[in-house]
Amino acid sequence: MSSGKLVIAEGGGPTAVINQSLAGAVLEARLFPQIERIYGARYGVRGIVNEDFVDLSAETRANLDAIAATPSSALGSTRDKPDLAYCRNILASLKAHGASWFLYIGGNDTAETVRIVSEEAAKERYNLRSIHIPRTIDNDLMENDHAPGFPSAARFVAQASRCRPSRRKSPNRTDSGRHPSGLTLTPVSRAGLFR
Repeated sequence: MSSGKLVIAEGGGPTAVINQSLAGAVLEARLFPQIERIYGARYGVRGIVNEDFVDLSAETRANLDAIAATPSSALGSTRDKPDLAYCRNILASLKAHGASWFLYIGGNDTAETVRIVSEEAAKERYNLRSIHIPRTIDNDLMENDHAPGFPSAARFVAQASRCRPSRRKSPNRTDSGRHPSGLTLTPVSRAGLFR
């Protein structure tokens, strides 16, 4: 692949791990000499369309480590759910800035945005690698082996259930994602009931 710039953005609701994904992606991108610059889009894809970028290329390792340990969205996020026209504007901005890589951290809506932008780039024969980085505890993202937010959510559920024991069973227990997962079972497994 030829050289170019990388643009990374955060989307959806902030989690305890979204910045770990951001810092990890920036540190990994630095290992590839063909990546000329690394830009963070402020406020998700809205920042791409508005050309509101922060140059992360020379950010210190200490700052990236501090960002990784900080909850919320360091770049700012958006709840925008781009349609085809919006995605075409995203692609136009990426092209104008010479981006060869587009990384978008988020859940299902961000994954859909990445898909549309990737398909539009292919139609225009623009060489763009579009990558979705999951940050959620959703367990229904296609073709992902894990979601990095799950361990922190599981730890919270385990700690919360330890602090507030309940003698009644709640039939209204919910779990993140569109299908139930092991999140609500975490306190049970931590207590050793499955041993």
